[in-house]
Amino acid sequence: MSKLIQIAAAEIGQEELSGSTHNPRIIQYAEESGIKGISKDEVAWCSTFVNWVAFKCDLKRTNRANARSWLSVGKNVNSSPEPGDIVIFWRESPQSWKGHVGFFLGYSQNQSRVYCLGGNQGNAVSISAYPSDTILGFRRLVTNQMIDLPEGFFKLGDSGEKIKNLQQALNTAGFPCGTVDGFFGNKTEEAVKNLQSASGSLKIDGVFGGQTKNYLLEILQN
Repeated sequence: MSKLIQIAAAEIGQEELSGSTHNPRIIQYAEESGIKGISKDEVAWCSTFVNWVAFKCDLKRTNRANARSWLSVGKNVNSSPEPGDIVIFWRESPQSWKGHVGFFLGYSQNQSRVYCLGGNQGNAVSISAYPSDTILGFRRLVTNQMIDLPEGFFKLGDSGEKIKNLQQALNTAGFPCGTVDGFFGNKTEEAVKNLQSASGSLKIDGVFGGQTKNYLLEILQN
């Protein structure tokens, strides 16, 4: 998810303008990501900013200005969020429709706060900390592009471009295997086993073959 963070971080400092003048960059976030009806920078634009970054990375997005709309996009990674995943917070109360959304960077040392890179944080694109007990969920965005999964059988010790494709797909689907380096190492084997275990029916042997591929495709396409 480094590209997400890279694109979002490049916008740090973009902020609302006081008075009747509006920051054209914030308006551009809405225009380029397809969110209609935003012509000024005073409206809540945290979701608009996340939509724009997702658009730039060709990842699926909500096309909505509502922060909680992100709870139904991508993969649920509440148990193992990584930097660059989407984090959604509630505002006022968990039952309220209000919320905030941004890119997860990490927890504070005592886990009480979450560092988030996002828009409309102090009326600007910035890095801010939010209470951990206001988290509604974490989501990992999936690509709009066709997933090119390798044909054949792959196991511990294999390497090459096909393994890179597999590793990218595993990370996208919420089964982290670490760096996409083209080597089927222990982390990739563990990720394949976790994928197989999640199916409830596949043999858990860490070997990526036809049935495991079909299950991974099913996850990525939903």
